[in-house]
Amino acid sequence: MINVTKPFLPPKEDYQNQINQIWERQWLTNDGPVVNALERGLKDYLKIEHALFVSNGTIALQIAIKALELTGEIITTPFSFVATTSSIVWENCTPVMVDILPGSLTIDPTKIEAAITPRTSAILATHVYGNACEIEEIEKIAKKHNLKIIYDAAHAFGTKYKGKSLYAYGDVSTASFHATKLFHTIEGGAVFTNNPDTLKSMSMMRNFGYQNGTSFGCVGINGKNSEFHAAMGVCNLLHIESILEKRKSQSERYTQILKSLPLQFIQITEGCEFNYAYYPVIFQSEAQLLKTVAALNEASIFPRRYFYPCLSTLPYITSQNNTPVSMDISSRVLCLPLFHTLTETEIVFICDIISKSLQS
Repeated sequence: MINVTKPFLPPKEDYQNQINQIWERQWLTNDGPVVNALERGLKDYLKIEHALFVSNGTIALQIAIKALELTGEIITTPFSFVATTSSIVWENCTPVMVDILPGSLTIDPTKIEAAITPRTSAILATHVYGNACEIEEIEKIAKKHNLKIIYDAAHAFGTKYKGKSLYAYGDVSTASFHATKLFHTIEGGAVFTNNPDTLKSMSMMRNFGYQNGTSFGCVGINGKNSEFHAAMGVCNLLHIESILEKRKSQSERYTQILKSLPLQFIQITEGCEFNYAYYPVIFQSEAQLLKTVAALNEASIFPRRYFYPCLSTLPYITSQNNTPVSMDISSRVLCLPLFHTLTETEIVFICDIISKSLQS
């Protein structure tokens, strides 16, 4: 069986060594030394000034919205994982959907200003599949209208834009370190910011609002993460360069085989050094996609319709949303298997099934 992804796992003895030390210290959670080591490692590797390790990528979004004191409407993308939209709703704000670019699949900046109203407080854009948004255009619009920017950068670990990590942009950028991601801590996430005051707010919010051991500075939640999860991150960070290189070579092999078929491929944003977090292909029709998925499933290969459905169709979205590009792409996009141990033989096998399906 070939699933759409498998988690990268470091040498067992390396992780066991970390666990043994945690056992000896008996410090299992609450901002322990391994959590601090992971945060330092992330900041060093990503060249980011401020980073906080949290329990998951959804909590990261919710903390970002709360820390920036957002209210009213937040402009966002319908082409993302459901947590992008549900976090906005969870924080009692209203998501306003803006359509995507048909090539990069990121939010279309030319449509943002038309969606701004007096109630708009922010733009929450997704770096889709790790591909960078049109950052300069978004920043110009946000500055003109005095809006905050949050980037849902769940897929963006290792991607750079104009030489800097994608996490360096926006008022806050959020990450997911779920086991499906190319860098993971089993469960986990992070928030990144260049603003020390925002960092202070988010730090309190992830720990019940504690200002110190005996007083509270704000409303908070339990957004912390454990030493055990941080230990997996510390181990995996040592292998990140080989992970990125392997995914690039696998993706290039897919493209080499599939490029002559009637498929559309994602266009990487100019200035973006892509991390190859996913390998999406877009079929000419949903019928072709479904036929191909059935053929792959018959061979025990399980790709993923991701992102599907379009988020503007969610039952709790009440605002009017005109997002035809996202609706169309969502119905035709498929992410193929991509993970560290995927072999050349398996890639060729997958591509052969896709080719036969499209030609039959």
